Amino acid sequence: MPQAAVCLAVAVLLLPLLLSAQETQTNAPAQFFVKAVAQLVAIFESPTNQTPRTFTTTVKVIKAEGLPKEIEGRELELAVQAPEHIRLVASWDRQSYSACRDGQEVWIYAPGKQFGLLGSPDKALFATAPTVKDTKPMGALKLPFSSEQLAVLPFVTDVKALPDEKVGATQCRVLKVTAKPEAIEALKLPQGTLQLWVRESDSFPLRVAYREGKGTDVQIELADPQFREAWPAAQWKLKPAADDKIETVARAHVTRFVNVLLASLGQKIPTLGPATGEHHIVAREGNGRLEVVDGTRVLVLKGTPEEMGHQQGVLLKKDVRQLVDRILFGVGVGSSFEKGEWVFGDIEAAQQRLNPFMDERYLREMDSLASAAGLPKEEVRLANFFPEMFHCSGFALYGKSTVDGRLYHGRILDYMRGMGLEQSAIVMVFQPDRGNAWVNVGYAGFIGSVTAMNEKHVAIGEMGGKGQGHWDGKPMAELVREVMEKANTLDEAVEIMRKGPRTCEYYFVISDAKSNRAVGIAATSDKFETILPGQSHPLLPHAIPDAVLMSAGDRYEELTRRVQANYGKFDAESARDLMKRPVCMTSNLHCALFEPGSLDFWVANADSKSPAAHTRFTHYNLAEILQPEKTQ
Repeated sequence: MPQAAVCLAVAVLLLPLLLSAQETQTNAPAQFFVKAVAQLVAIFESPTNQTPRTFTTTVKVIKAEGLPKEIEGRELELAVQAPEHIRLVASWDRQSYSACRDGQEVWIYAPGKQFGLLGSPDKALFATAPTVKDTKPMGALKLPFSSEQLAVLPFVTDVKALPDEKVGATQCRVLKVTAKPEAIEALKLPQGTLQLWVRESDSFPLRVAYREGKGTDVQIELADPQFREAWPAAQWKLKPAADDKIETVARAHVTRFVNVLLASLGQKIPTLGPATGEHHIVAREGNGRLEVVDGTRVLVLKGTPEEMGHQQGVLLKKDVRQLVDRILFGVGVGSSFEKGEWVFGDIEAAQQRLNPFMDERYLREMDSLASAAGLPKEEVRLANFFPEMFHCSGFALYGKSTVDGRLYHGRILDYMRGMGLEQSAIVMVFQPDRGNAWVNVGYAGFIGSVTAMNEKHVAIGEMGGKGQGHWDGKPMAELVREVMEKANTLDEAVEIMRKGPRTCEYYFVISDAKSNRAVGIAATSDKFETILPGQSHPLLPHAIPDAVLMSAGDRYEELTRRVQANYGKFDAESARDLMKRPVCMTSNLHCALFEPGSLDFWVANADSKSPAAHTRFTHYNLAEILQPEKTQ
């Protein structure tokens, strides 16, 4: 894989070569390569019985084929003072960011946002667990290799000299390094080529390139690399301006954010090919099972809250853990710099106000899920509040608006594409011991819903609005789930929504195939309006018979235009086409089309190339999924 190849290239660069005594086995280029790598290794070595020193340079990314294109052309100021100091300064979207490890503390600072985080081992991880802290000492900065493992590498590489070149105004010797064929086969090394431009005066590499035939072509330059006298302790400290807001938080929150950020670089979501009819079960846990349907996953959960939570935690353990990392520590911590406030703390504060209104069955399910996935219950609970921030579009068409009078309910989720939710996308079918069975178009680890249909032919989708901060009510995603498990009709669903209690501003489309009706809902914590088909609203001015359309701005205008243009002709395929750009946004994470009458539904998820509406829709049927499995 390209990522592994790049990592190996970096590893080769940083090898502490122990081969200086083996001169009879090396030629001049190999000896020069030894000296070059020794210089790089010295950056992360703490000199014994010597005065500490600080290494500084500016790293420039010249090429980034096979990596996220956004990093091409970027520059990063780097300072390292082994064993426990490192600082990086970079710009992104015209904002400057600094990150530093200062002994046992870690900080990140965004001066343009007047905001920073100081990660301390003395700060509690969760407001609800004040005694739980990240007190384990951070180890010394070092390379993740042993000398015994690295010593063999010079024997498995060929080093050749190429014509000298200049990097800027500096004359450099150029070395080409490849793994020997027998090493590639025996050690599973990549078949790439490493190239170094080495400064003649001190053997320090000024440019490094790695190329592999699978599309990887990475090249970096080190501008003015040098070792200096050790920086004083004060130079590693966070130095905010007088009016800046600096939050002291648990150190683990900052380090996990960095780990998620690094892990997300270069991740790709493959594009689904044509449907083939593939369908098989890949794992079971109790009465739950995990299936693969045409390259997508379907999770079927059955039983008490504890049983369903346990089933999901076991069957999706890796996915749940990754999603919590991406959402809670990637998005939750990362968005703090965009907003200039500690978002993780805001979520905790919201949770404390939401908890009194939560159904204890759902809390039990979350806690069982957390236990099975090996996570603190606080993390799973907090991650489940993120749907409170979703923003979307939706529609319901039936009667005269469709070709055969059937009800089609469309749902467009526009939210955070590219932030890691795509990898955790899954169709979940819940069969609780109390209430209706239902399907949730969701993500591993989430037990609430924003896109769903139940066995009673009722479907629902949500569109977020404003008013964040009104947290004294049931979380929106729990309220949607309550509709699915308790409502048998459209009127019952509307009444559950009306009763609440609700939190922030949301809009909903709810449909019921039994009565062949649909309704829009505009709701805040204290206001509740129903919008009937053919009825206009100040925010939705176009009244169309037998149609409920929910969106905003130009997207609403385009959705209305498309419905009017094809009125009376809609079937499942043309209803799915309604969701395409620009009705969906570039952030379009998933789309679903429900046909509640037949319990057919189609789901599309975003990949690395396209928003969800422009990827393949996969067909499922809830009634078929709920059928008892055939015994042999």
